[in-house]
Amino acid sequence: MHLHSTYRRFRHELSLTIILLLAAAALAQSGPQIALEVDATQAPMKIIRTHMTMPVKPGPLTLYFPKWIPGAHSPGGPVGDVAGLKFSADGKNLSWQRDLLDVFTFHVNVPQGARQLDVSFDMLDANSAGPGRGSATDKLLVLNWNSNVLYPAGYTSEQITYRPTLRLPPGWKFGTALPVASSSGETVEFKPVTLERLVDSPVLCGEYYRAIDLTPPGEPIHHEIDIVADSSEALAMPADVQRGLTNLVAEAGKLFGSRHYRDYHFLLTLSDHTPHFGLEHNESNDSRLPERVLLSPNAAREVGSLLAHEYAHSWNGKFRRPRDLTTPDFQKPMETDLLWVYEGNTSFLGDLLATRSGMWTPDDYRQTLATVGASLGPGRPGRTWRPLLDTAVAIPGMFRGGGWGNWRRGSDYYEEGELIWLEVANIIHDRSHGQKSFEDFYRAFYGGANNGPEVKPYTLDDIVSGLNQVVPYAWASLFHERLTSNAPEAPLNGIEEGGWKLAFSPDKPKAGRTGPRGPNNTTYTIGLSVNPEGMVTDSIYGGPAFKAGISPGMKIVGINGRLFTPEILGGAISGSKDSQNGIEVLLVDDDYYRTANIDYHGGDRYPHLVRDDSKPDYIDELVKPEAR
Repeated sequence: MHLHSTYRRFRHELSLTIILLLAAAALAQSGPQIALEVDATQAPMKIIRTHMTMPVKPGPLTLYFPKWIPGAHSPGGPVGDVAGLKFSADGKNLSWQRDLLDVFTFHVNVPQGARQLDVSFDMLDANSAGPGRGSATDKLLVLNWNSNVLYPAGYTSEQITYRPTLRLPPGWKFGTALPVASSSGETVEFKPVTLERLVDSPVLCGEYYRAIDLTPPGEPIHHEIDIVADSSEALAMPADVQRGLTNLVAEAGKLFGSRHYRDYHFLLTLSDHTPHFGLEHNESNDSRLPERVLLSPNAAREVGSLLAHEYAHSWNGKFRRPRDLTTPDFQKPMETDLLWVYEGNTSFLGDLLATRSGMWTPDDYRQTLATVGASLGPGRPGRTWRPLLDTAVAIPGMFRGGGWGNWRRGSDYYEEGELIWLEVANIIHDRSHGQKSFEDFYRAFYGGANNGPEVKPYTLDDIVSGLNQVVPYAWASLFHERLTSNAPEAPLNGIEEGGWKLAFSPDKPKAGRTGPRGPNNTTYTIGLSVNPEGMVTDSIYGGPAFKAGISPGMKIVGINGRLFTPEILGGAISGSKDSQNGIEVLLVDDDYYRTANIDYHGGDRYPHLVRDDSKPDYIDELVKPEAR
């Protein structure tokens, strides 16, 4: 009894000692608190000014400009837009040197006696294209904090704390998920925040600003959309779009069964002078669309397409993230082999949620699947030499556009990943005879308590294990086959087992995505992608136009003896069935005129899904709303 009591006391004291040692170690590793002042008053001139004050010790100091921005999948921090960089201590300027092997790294020697370092620089051209970069016009700014900070080496991004302050142009308003400490006039002071959370919390601001509550009835967590635009009329959100976005919040909550944020802000920029894309964040998304998109008849379709995808990323990509994309700071390279889950699964989820919310119709959903399937089939010959997995692995060095995309392949892990996850949903449904669904996997894998924004990493083994807990199946073999295949055909099992087939007809689709991501009258006929000015942006390797000698970079100026317009080209394709001579094309190739004859006689050809009555219609069942 006495020995047992002594042992228990010893064990308690030892445990207490270990806890104190761990606490001391954590305290020793905690990073500095850095005052960050960002002056955006000259945003209309594309200049954003930064001033930082950080505690330091004498001696060599290494500072980083964020390089690998989460969601960008490549080392694309805009360090080339930094100008006027200065370091000073005790009022004296200090010399500095950029690292010879890494342009994102800076070295400075802190003099004896100095306890504080001041850092200042300008971020220029705040309209650079690409995720993780800011965008500015005369009337608005999207501020991504990663473009306006340096941080000291030796700490993780969660160990460094910033006290951010933002100065806005007169009269501008702002929206962000970042908690505000105080706001006076054009100066906003935010609550102290870790570097990790700061970079994950962009600020949208502008002269023309509007905030709309999107919180569904009975939902305890606040949701809103913050919009800035280049004109006041562009802020007019139609009632069906607002209703659809509110439904989107409700449907996502029903699908995942949980949320992992304090509140959520859809940050929407409407401008014809900024790049158009979306970038996910845990408590917000940075989405950018043309200025008058809300005034267009396709507003719900276009807004729903982008915002549903980025919102789904809050669960898939931000809360649950591949382990090799979960890095301790913004300099460590990311391994991107699981992007077919990170992005492909989100493409599946985004299109599904856009439909369940009512922003898309079931016809929109089916037509999008048809376009995706057709774009990845034999018309994408790059798949015969380059497997899907490599499109994910290589993306950090190859996230680029340019011609011959069908032959080189690009970021196909988005579209082909969507087909894989549609197939997964079908397998779960079929193997369980309808007793289980893919939602069972999602609620288990992405569920749990809402602890605010956090990251829970996973591996491929975790995915396989989670699926097997729902429905036992050879998931690892399936994924291996899909990721390493060089078959010329796209993996259409999810479509076909869902009761539909991919087919082509002369009828132009009235549903689905529009614009560059939608079907056109040239890709599946003559094998060309052509912009409205006649510039050839892609030529299908081995297709009719390719065989006629037409390649990307050439410009079409004439069709069958007439001046080129998209309508004239479309008419020539439509009439090709009645022509014996093919389609005669006048081209400008560098500084030379030349002609080519495209030997095509098939008429119009668009992808569609057609019903296969021999199988149950699982795809239409899939898109039925759950929360309404």
